Amino acid sequence: MPDQFVLTRRIGNVLEITLNRPPVNAINRGMSRAIHAALRMLQDDGDLSVGIIIGSGERVFSAGWDLKDVAAPDFDLSLDQEAVTGHGDGGFAGITEYHGLLKPVIAAVNGAAIGGGFEMALACDLIIAAEHAYFELPEMQRGFLADSGAIQRLPRRVPYNVAKDMLLTGRRMPVREALQWGLVASVHDGAGLRQAALDLATRIGLGAPLALQAMKEVMTTIETMTTADALAVTKPGRSGLPVYERMSNSEDFLEGPRAFVEKRPPVWKGR
Repeated sequence: MPDQFVLTRRIGNVLEITLNRPPVNAINRGMSRAIHAALRMLQDDGDLSVGIIIGSGERVFSAGWDLKDVAAPDFDLSLDQEAVTGHGDGGFAGITEYHGLLKPVIAAVNGAAIGGGFEMALACDLIIAAEHAYFELPEMQRGFLADSGAIQRLPRRVPYNVAKDMLLTGRRMPVREALQWGLVASVHDGAGLRQAALDLATRIGLGAPLALQAMKEVMTTIETMTTADALAVTKPGRSGLPVYERMSNSEDFLEGPRAFVEKRPPVWKGR
């Protein structure tokens, strides 16, 4: 998908999405729409199973909202919600409100993830990071809130007081602290981060395509349920979850056990 703000590369069933708006991959409305278009490609292509988002360059994943745009005399905040000229159907950064994205996405944070850049990473399923990466939410000191996902998601990823501290003070969280809290899954040498992301995506991509999507559908649905309610929902034929039901009635549902018994790799059909 040619676009000046986003580069895409297919590696087997993995789609690598590179943020490409130098020098700091700041996110404007056009970039949000470009990211969303790449993620739509991931979701709609049956040959793709997993996505990776990584920043171009070596120091910055994304510095977040392009405040130069915001500071312009003709800036109109209400236009952000426009599908064609605003951030588009996926919301800020193309992913923060893309609730229909069921294929897993890895954020490979190759440097600073600031403000909206951090919120983009939080909208992904897994975060891995370079050893020089850090996370920061300076919105409070800019006169507004980190309301494109940080307020909503961060308190569910780290202890409440840690999230409140970051949101209120704008302090920088180094990658090792993020690892301590479980915010990131793993830390890598900067030069090896891209390959680490690809290795992780490839391992994830070994799973049955429908099962990968059903996992995300189910986890999103049960996130705020009691354990009893969550168990009641995850019953084939009674869930009301379309992908979970398709998975439960798919050829792949039988292929996995057969391959295990026959001691061979499964051959997934995605149906």
